[in-house]
Parts: sequence; C-alpha cells; structure tokens
Amino acid sequence: MDRLSLTKDRRVLIYLIIQLDMMDRLLLLMTMIFIMIILELKATRKRKWEDAYKRHIVRHVNLNRIVFENDRLCIENIRMDRRTFHNLCHMVRETGRLEPTKNMTIEEQLAIFLHILAHDVKNRIIQRQLMRSGETVSRVVNKVLLSLLRCQALLLKRPEPIPENSTDDHWKYFKNCLGALDGTYIKVNVQEGDIPRYRTRKNEIATNVLGVCSPDMQFIYVLPGWEGSTADSRVLRDAISRRNGLVVPRGYYYLCDAGYSNSEGFLTPYRGERYHLKTWGTDHLPETPREYFNMRHSRARNVIERAFGMLKGRWAILRSKSYYPVKTQCRIIIACCLLHNHIRQQMAVDPYEEEEEQVDVPERLEGERIRFVESSNAWMTSRKMRWFMVWMTSRKMRILMRI
Repeated sequence: MDRLSLTKDRRVLIYLIIQLDMMDRLLLLMTMIFIMIILELKATRKRKWEDAYKRHIVRHVNLNRIVFENDRLCIENIRMDRRTFHNLCHMVRETGRLEPTKNMTIEEQLAIFLHILAHDVKNRIIQRQLMRSGETVSRVVNKVLLSLLRCQALLLKRPEPIPENSTDDHWKYFKNCLGALDGTYIKVNVQEGDIPRYRTRKNEIATNVLGVCSPDMQFIYVLPGWEGSTADSRVLRDAISRRNGLVVPRGYYYLCDAGYSNSEGFLTPYRGERYHLKTWGTDHLPETPREYFNMRHSRARNVIERAFGMLKGRWAILRSKSYYPVKTQCRIIIACCLLHNHIRQQMAVDPYEEEEEQVDVPERLEGERIRFVESSNAWMTSRKMRWFMVWMTSRKMRILMRI
C-alpha cells in the first residue's frame, strides 16, 4: 500500500515537472514572439521615417528646381521671378489668409497652384512630381484659389482716365477714356444638358468672358460665367447692372468694338468703314473723318486684344478645355487675371511684353455711375463733332508737312 502511494506521488511530481517545463517553454515562446513584434514595429517605424525623409528630400529638390534655383527657371515654371513670387506669398498670407499646414509651406502650396495654371498640369502629374496625394493637391488648389480671390481689391487695376496733356500717340485723342473692353471665349467642361447653351458661333463649348483693361494692359474688371451663345452686349448690360459690377462714372468711357451699342460710357467705331489695323498702312491712309476715327479707335482698343493674348499665352489652363467644374473654372479665370496684374505690377520687364512699365495707383473716380447701356443722340453727335475737328487738324498737319 505504501509502495502504491509512493508511485502516485512520483507520477504527480513528474506531471508537475512536465507542466512547469511546458509553461517555461510557453513563456519563453511568448517572450520571443513579443520581442519579434517589437523589433518589427521598430523596423516598420524606421522604414516609414526613411520613406518620409526621402519624400521630403524629393519635394524639397523639386520645389527648388521649380522656384528657387534661378529666375529663368522660375519664370518658365510659374511665370514670375523669385522676388515677385515672394511678394505674392506675403500677400496671400496677410490678405488672402492662406495658412501653412503641418507638412506643407505656403510657398509649396502657391508653387503647385501656379505650376498647374502655367502648364495645365493634371493632378496625377503633380502627385508624381512632388509625391503628394491626389486629395492633398486638390485641397491645395482650392485653398490657394480662394485666397487669391480675397486679394481682388489689391490686384485689380483702378481705372485712371487719360489726361488732357497725354503724349501717348495711341491714347492722346481719347481724353477721359478709362481703357478698353471686349469679350473672349474660354473653353470649359460642362454637363451634357448645358452643351447647347455654351456652344459658340465657332462650334466650341466655351464661356463668354467680359474683360476690361487699362491702357497698360492691366485688368480693371472681369466677368466670366456667361454661356458661349450669349451676345457680348448682353454680358455688358449684366456687368454694369450688378451691385459690385463694372463702374463707369458719367463723363468717362471705355472703347468697345462694333459688337456693342454706341452709348454713353461706351465708344464704338463707325460701322461700314475700314477699321482693323491690317487695313491701314502708308498706302492706305484714312480719307474721311470716320475712317480717321476708326483708325485711331482701332489702335487704342487693340490693347484689350493684346491683354487677352498675353493672358492665354501666359496661363496654358485657359487655352484648352479644363477638367474642373464650370464654377471652379470661372474662379480660375479671375485668378489668372489677378496674377497677370500682379506680374505686370511687380516685374520691371514682363516676359510676354518686353517693355518697362511705370505703374501708379490712381485715385478712385467719383461721380454718378452709368447704369444702363442705351444709345443717345447727344453721345453720337459729340463723337461726330469732336472727331471732325481732329480730322481737320490732322489734314492741316499733313498739308504742312508736304509743303
């Protein structure tokens, strides 16, 4: 009996030893697994840090290549030199209330936006170049766009009338003129149901943009959004009837083409007479007061055509159909005009027009504004009498020069 009891005790002891040994092995195994998990987490964290560091280096290198390397590359990539770019960064920070994020500076946000406008670069291209997600690029574009629109009061040109003692050969005949206006088509991407309304006479899907510029080719007012099938005169009527629309004080006027009504505040050429610049030359001088007026009018009003040409030449996103919605595209058009003004104000020589400009900030024009576009006999008589005297003076000067 005692021997049987001893055998049981041995078995229990052996069982306990075996169990303790298994627990030690299990504990050791768990410890090893825990250590392996810790090491793997550290390795993963290190790889993420290395990847983040590599992305930071790539972004830094590409940003320097786009903006900060030299002025030539900066103008090529974002259409302005480095000094102008830094001034714009300061403006959108102070006035536009654009703020840096945890991983992106204001300079990088603005450089991305300008590069997209200048070269019509798609979202996925920016993702690859700067190693940013598509959501980040889209968010940055909208943030910078809204910040620029907040700077309209600073960037839009204030109208300045032509003085009596003007010596500019193109504008000295148009006293109290504020500039020129015209419409242009910019292609947009619209829904299928809106295509007929946006189809232009050239069979393009575009928006009719009203642009008003000063003699130094800076935009005073821009109104995008109207359908391409809308007449230019209808867009102008809407512009002057808006609460914050185009302001034309009485006694001042803009030069327009024959597509608009010759009414107070808007001076148009005579119809049925030679007008375009290519029809004039040393062998084709004006023979009547009306032709002389049309020639002078065409030379001065050509400034708005040149402004539109520079605008589309500078920003490639305006030369082709954009993939943005119409509302965003209209905001982009305004932003491009504001940036055009900023470049002409800040850069001594505009890369798209190699002429030095002296920019002064005129005082705000006071007086009653014109609120309707309608023809009047007084306005037409004033045009006829004044330019008859100018024509006679010009004939006398030509006769004296021949003598």
